[in-house]
Amino acid sequence: MLNGLRRRLAAELNLIDPNEMNFCWIVRFPMFDWDAEEQRWVAMHHPFTAPLDSDVRYLDKTAGAEAPAQIRAQAYDLVLNGFEAGGGTIRIHDSQVQSQVFDLLGLSLETAKEQFGFLLDALQFGAPPHGGIALGLDRLVMLFGSLDNIRDCIAFPKTTKAADLMTGAPSPVAVRQLDELAISVKKPAAQN
Repeated sequence: MLNGLRRRLAAELNLIDPNEMNFCWIVRFPMFDWDAEEQRWVAMHHPFTAPLDSDVRYLDKTAGAEAPAQIRAQAYDLVLNGFEAGGGTIRIHDSQVQSQVFDLLGLSLETAKEQFGFLLDALQFGAPPHGGIALGLDRLVMLFGSLDNIRDCIAFPKTTKAADLMTGAPSPVAVRQLDELAISVKKPAAQN
């Protein structure tokens, strides 16, 4: 909603040149957020995002209860004319740091090994620093084509109700397929 207001005001007040392409990198995102409902820290992106080297010290339990709020992530977004055009992270490649992050998130050592043992084992062997970026090519096409809506340039656009007009999805599934996947469907009780 605010994006729509920002774009409308910028156009009405002639604050932007529609022929310019302005790129911006957004970096130093917070790594954790406090979830008041669950009373614990949660990862802002995912639990494999590496902290900035200068902020690793805040992972230490002796750094204080509010220390996780100081940790910034090695995460980045590429913004073009106010639209996110891509984003990514550098992943944790140090098993000690990964264990500290899991601990901070309240993941026990046993649970971490059960769910991510393959990763923890790999990190023990010295994984190199690694990361990536996911570019929104459809969004770039929208901006380069001076289109107002991404639905105007994606191959199979969905309606506002998430329906695909070309394939008719979502659509009913055959009982045989549900049985094969061991999925049961319960119809809601009729309301009076």
